Amino acid sequence: MLPQRAEIVPAVESVHDYLESQKHKSLLRFLTCGSVDDGKSTLIGRLLSDTRQIFEDQLAALERDSKKHGTTGDDVDFALLVDGLEAEREQGITIDVAYRFFATPKRKFIVADTPGHEQYTRNMATGASTADLAIVLVDARYGVVSQTRRHSIIASLLGIKHVIVAVNKIDLVGFDEKVFDKIAHDYQEFANGLGFRSIVPIPISGRYGDNVTARSPNLSWYAGPTLIDHLEAVGVDDTAAEGPFRFPVQYVNRPNLDFRGYAGTIATGSIAAGDEIVVAKSGRTARVKRIVAHGGDLESAVSGQAITLVLDSEVEVSRGNMLVSPTNRPQVAEEFSANIVWFDENALKPGNSYILRTETEQVSATIKDLSHRLNITSLAEEPAQLLEMNEIGVCNLSTQIPIAFDPFSENRVTGAFILIDRRTNATVGAGMIVGALRRSDNIHWQSLDIGRRERSRSLSQRPAVFWFTGLSGSGKSTIANLLEKKLHASGRHTYILDGDNVRHGLNKDLGFSDADRVENIRRVAEVAKLMTDAGLIVIVSFISPFRAERQMARELMEKGEFIEVFVDTPFDECARRDPKGLYSRALSGEIKNFTGVDSPYEAPENPEIHLKTLGNTPEELVDVLDNWLRERDSAQDEYEQGGGI
Repeated sequence: MLPQRAEIVPAVESVHDYLESQKHKSLLRFLTCGSVDDGKSTLIGRLLSDTRQIFEDQLAALERDSKKHGTTGDDVDFALLVDGLEAEREQGITIDVAYRFFATPKRKFIVADTPGHEQYTRNMATGASTADLAIVLVDARYGVVSQTRRHSIIASLLGIKHVIVAVNKIDLVGFDEKVFDKIAHDYQEFANGLGFRSIVPIPISGRYGDNVTARSPNLSWYAGPTLIDHLEAVGVDDTAAEGPFRFPVQYVNRPNLDFRGYAGTIATGSIAAGDEIVVAKSGRTARVKRIVAHGGDLESAVSGQAITLVLDSEVEVSRGNMLVSPTNRPQVAEEFSANIVWFDENALKPGNSYILRTETEQVSATIKDLSHRLNITSLAEEPAQLLEMNEIGVCNLSTQIPIAFDPFSENRVTGAFILIDRRTNATVGAGMIVGALRRSDNIHWQSLDIGRRERSRSLSQRPAVFWFTGLSGSGKSTIANLLEKKLHASGRHTYILDGDNVRHGLNKDLGFSDADRVENIRRVAEVAKLMTDAGLIVIVSFISPFRAERQMARELMEKGEFIEVFVDTPFDECARRDPKGLYSRALSGEIKNFTGVDSPYEAPENPEIHLKTLGNTPEELVDVLDNWLRERDSAQDEYEQGGGI
C-alpha cells in the first residue's frame, strides 16, 4: 500500500516569504554508494516519500510501475522513483547517476544515486566528485564487501570527509544488534586510514522506513540519530568560499575592439573590482577593472558565480589558463603525481599517452610510471606494472605543456582531471593531483618582456615547424636538408632537428620501445617549441610513427605554426633503398621494434603537405614546400592588413 499523503502548508505568509526562507537554508550534497542490491535507490525513494517530496500523480504512477517492474511483492518499490532508465527497471539495478533535489524545514539536499556494479564505477566517481557526504550502504546480511571498500576509497580520494554507514535491510536479520555492531566495527577498522572526519553507523530498513526519518520501535536498542536527523545536522565546511582566488578561464569574450573580457566561474575565493590578479602560467599581473554579470556590473563576486572579468591592461590569457591570487598562486608544472581510478577494460600502462582534461583545459599527457597500486582490502601500497579496470593507484604523469593546478586535497576543482582515450574518445580514468614532481611551491613561470612576436619581427619572418614524418629511407633527411639550404639562401633563419643527430646527444639515453619513442618525440617537440619562440623556422626530420605523439607536438605550437609533412614512400621502395642497411637486419630478426617491420607506422590522415616521392625529384618536392610557406605568409599578411588581429 502507498503511504498516506500529508498536506504541506508552509508556515509563512506568502509565496515570496517562503522563497526567501529557502534562500537561507544550507545545502548538503550527498551520494549513496555501495555494492549492487544494497538498496541505494530504495533508500532515496523512501527519503523522498517520507519527506513529502512526491506528488499524488507520481505516487499513483509509482504504484502502477511497482506492479510491472517492482521487486518487492505487493509493496511499493521506491527504487523505481530514481531508476528511470528502462534497462535499470528491467534489470533491477542502477546504471546511470540519478540526481534528486529535496528539502526539509531545516536544510536543502541534492542527492546522487550511484550504481553499485563494478562495471559502472566511473558513474559512482562522477556522483562523488561534487558530494560533501557519502551514505555507504551495507547489506546487513553480507557485511562489508569489496565494493563497499572500493567506493569508500574513491569517496575519500574525491575529498568527501563525512560518511554515514547505513546498515540496510536490518529487518532481514531480525533487527539484530550484534550484526549491526559487527558491521560498524568492521567498517571503522577498515576506514581508519581514509581520512574521514566523521563516520556514523545507522541501522535502517529502506524498504519499510525504519530509522530513515523516524525512530523505529524495532530498533529500541539504538540510541543514535535517524538518517534524516544526521543529514540535517552534519556540518560541512564551505572551503570553496574561504580558499584562495581561482578563476579558470573558459572563454575570451571580444565582441568588438573596445571590449575584452575573460568569462568563467569562480572555483574558489572571491574577487572585487580593483583587486590585483596574476595570470597563472605567464606570471603577468593586472587589476580587475570590471566584474560583468548577468544584469549588470558587480562590485565583488564569490565562488560559484559565473562572471566576466575585464582587466585594466592587456595580458595574454586564453581558455585553460587561470586568473589567481598574487599572494597564493597555484602550482604550474608539466610533471606531477596523481591518484588514478581506472575505468577502462584496457589496462593503464606506463608509456601510454592520453588526453588529459581539466575544468577548462585539454592537453596531451603520458603516464611516466606507476608508483603503486592500492589494495582495497588492506589499503596496502603494492608494486604494480599496470592498473586493471576499477583498480586504484598512484601514477606520475607528464603533460605536453605545463598546466596550472592545486593539489586535490586543497582544491577539488583545480586539482581534478579525467583521462580520455585518443582513439575511442572514451573516459578511461579519473585523477586527483597529489603535487608537482621536482618542483617547489616557490617556482613559477617568469614573465618575460621579449616574446616570440618581438623575436620574429627582428628576424623578419614568421616561425614555423616543418614536421617531416615517414618511414626510414623515405627521403626525409634529404628533402629536409635541401629545404634548409634553399631557405637559408633566401635569408631565412632556420635549424634542422634530425632524428639520428638528436639520438647522439639530447636523447642518447633513450631506446626504441614504444615508451622511449614517445619520450623521444616529446623532447624534440619541446626543443622545437623553444626554437619557434626564438623566431626560427624549424625543420624536424623524425620517423615519429604514432599519430598521437605528432598531435601532441602540434598542440605545443601556436595555431598555424605546425606543418605536418608526410614523406610518402612505399615500404618496398624504402626497403630497396635501405641506405643504412637497417631493413635487411630488421627483416632477418637482428633488429627488434623496427618501424614498418615489427613496430607499426601510423600514416598521417590529414597532413598539411603530402609529398609522394616516387616520380618526383627531391628538388621538385622542396619547391612545393617553399611555395607552400610563401603562400601561408602572404595570406597571413593580407589578414593582418585587413584588421584580422
